[in-house]
Amino acid sequence: MWGVSTFDQLYCRIMFKNSVYEGPFTPPGEKPYIEWPSLLGGMNWGGISIDEANDILFVNDMRMPLRMMLVNHEDAKHYKISTDEVPGFMGTLRPQIAGPYSGVRIDILQSPLQVPCNTPPFGTMSAIDLRTKKLLWQVPMGTAEQLGPMGIKSHLPMPMGMPTLGGPTSTASGLLFFAGTQDYYLRALDSMNGKELWKAPLPAGAVAAPLVYKSPKTGKEYVVISVGGASHSPDVADDVIAFDLPTKE
Repeated sequence: MWGVSTFDQLYCRIMFKNSVYEGPFTPPGEKPYIEWPSLLGGMNWGGISIDEANDILFVNDMRMPLRMMLVNHEDAKHYKISTDEVPGFMGTLRPQIAGPYSGVRIDILQSPLQVPCNTPPFGTMSAIDLRTKKLLWQVPMGTAEQLGPMGIKSHLPMPMGMPTLGGPTSTASGLLFFAGTQDYYLRALDSMNGKELWKAPLPAGAVAAPLVYKSPKTGKEYVVISVGGASHSPDVADDVIAFDLPTKE
């Protein structure tokens, strides 16, 4: 259990002690239990990208534990039924039609400061060698610049590794483009070591995979990203932004 202060670290420890956790296969029950990895985690958001020439797979992950509990029909009267997406489902009941329970309550395991209880990073980018099945490199993705305690923007570009949505796009030239961070940037990484080579600011977060294409008329190459907003941020946009790649002289 982790926290940005002694108070919320203590709160997270109490929450953990009052929950059931038996590893990744913890069975659900009426007593609060921790799901880790959770439906907000693992590699199920955005897909993967593969460098076929070098047999390298690139994938981002999100590390957000959930505290859940099954709610019986009687106790369900005290909850709001919701099928909203993140973060709208917190504190509500996700309904189920049949069985002894009306649904499941889902909350992010976080402190009152709205900071996750687990140790950062909360999101990373990984490169996996498909020949050896070993991890080549792993780096935290995103900063706390547009997020912070109680949802207040910290404006601090600390490379903590924030929750990642969207997907990466690799190129044959050794670049990896990614924009699915909680800060508002499109980034290019060195696909061989994960080092950040370039970034450009966006008007909001981008829960999308970058598109790389070449103009059939001019031969000019572009990177395009759809910018709509990040799931944990109130800022939204409605933009499609294209960046042109430098042409070799």
